[in-house]
Amino acid sequence: QVQLVESGGGLVQDGGSLRLACAASGRTLSSVAVGWFRQGPGKGRELIACIRWTLGNTYYQEAVKGRFTISKDNAKNTVYLQMNSLKPEDTALYYCAATPRYGGSCRRSPDEYNYWGQGTQVTVSS
Repeated sequence: QVQLVESGGGLVQDGGSLRLACAASGRTLSSVAVGWFRQGPGKGRELIACIRWTLGNTYYQEAVKGRFTISKDNAKNTVYLQMNSLKPEDTALYYCAATPRYGGSCRRSPDEYNYWGQGTQVTVSS
């Protein structure tokens, strides 16, 4: 079992930055992928960034490439999402999730993830 706790959300102005953290407990994150999803008002949950814990490979959704950076701290068992140049359309509830499936590879579908955090709200004002 893996427990995930997100932090770092908040209210920021257009063009601002935030760093989200996803702290894991219960087991180490070896052989899993950890993804950041977001769900805007009236929208489905979408994968925006993902990292394979062991190999460090990353994936980014096109809409956030060049603005968001996913990283990990092995010692702290924590995954971060640095978000720069935030836009109002980035406003959403952000979740981290982990999956051991398919050798711990990044999967786009939220159905492929076994473990979820409670979410943290990010609001970008114009």
